[in-house]
Amino acid sequence: MAKQVRVMRMSVEQPLWRALTGYRVLTMLYAVGLFASTYDDFDRPGIAIAYYVVLCVWTLATLPRVQNAAACTKRFLAVDLAIALTGIVLTPLVVNQHHIDGGGPTLPSIWTAGSVLAFAIKGGWRWAALASTPVAAANLIERGQPARDTVHNVILVWVASLAIGYVVEVARASERTLARALEIEAATRERERLARDIHDSVLQVLAMVQRRGAVLGGEAAELGRMAGEQEVALRTLVSGGLTSVSRVSADAAQGAVVHVVDEGPDDESAGGSLDLRALLAPYASAKVSLVEPGAPVPLPPAAARELAAAVGAALDNVHRHAGEHARAWILVEDEPDEVIVTVRDDGPGIPEGRLAQAEGEGRLGVALSIRGRLRELGGSAELISPPGQGTEVELKVPKVSRGKAGQR
Repeated sequence: MAKQVRVMRMSVEQPLWRALTGYRVLTMLYAVGLFASTYDDFDRPGIAIAYYVVLCVWTLATLPRVQNAAACTKRFLAVDLAIALTGIVLTPLVVNQHHIDGGGPTLPSIWTAGSVLAFAIKGGWRWAALASTPVAAANLIERGQPARDTVHNVILVWVASLAIGYVVEVARASERTLARALEIEAATRERERLARDIHDSVLQVLAMVQRRGAVLGGEAAELGRMAGEQEVALRTLVSGGLTSVSRVSADAAQGAVVHVVDEGPDDESAGGSLDLRALLAPYASAKVSLVEPGAPVPLPPAAARELAAAVGAALDNVHRHAGEHARAWILVEDEPDEVIVTVRDDGPGIPEGRLAQAEGEGRLGVALSIRGRLRELGGSAELISPPGQGTEVELKVPKVSRGKAGQR
């Protein structure tokens, strides 16, 4: 099935940039409204009007600059901060002393905080400290003395910008960790899928060659020995595997980048289903009895194929471990919310602890070919094997699959 790779960028900063865009526009309008309401306090209103024209044009023209971290360059941040500082320093030149003594706002008012916050979102708390320090100095110069309200506003801007900058840095670290976790999960799922396929084909062939070579002797015995060595090496590879290095964007402010592999569309994406009976019918033989409902047993295509493959893996274990003369029975039950398939044989059963031992040796037939498939479908696999009384494997799959296979 064809696969395609899509790149998913995760960034908690994008909502912050959108909020900053709205904040700049609203505070620009607020600053102009304050000027209009306190017009009588201005000794040189012409200078103030000229400044507000520049402020409005700059704010509206640079809206694309505060849409994301890539567009918000260092040069833009420096000019933006310079406009805010200029407005603060100009305030004593255009208003009367009563306005200053009464704690009146500066020309840019709270628009200045938007400039400092842009530094915080772009570069973290260190950049926020770098930008808020000259703003604090300019406010103290404008007031002429460290008045209580001025100090209060300065500390407020300082603390807020540092806090937001720190939160942004923590969010970036969390995004990188999440990207790494998602890639490890994807690699693990892919490794388990490959292990199941290899166990169902290559490993079984190698094991058969090893057994037959030992029986035939001569050159065939040497071929069997080599096949056994390759089987061990292949089991070690598929049970260990490798995980790729986590990918992050070149610009940390853009967030983490995760490469997600999607399988191409199948029948399920079109809303189709498969009759499980048709997939299980080939397993029926003189030694395998199939008991199924008279009506179709529909399942999503991916779920039906995986369930049938798990049944095949269970029957393969019967043929390999229960002996050539063992018989097996497949019982299909179509319940309202789930489908239950039971595979039972009349072999000697499995000794207690044998499955755990096999898994420790890298023999992952039950763990991956059966339980792994059912786990990805949101179902379960239970194995009951009293010594000397045969083995029973009960496979349950929900009709609305909750696993990965059902979401394709």
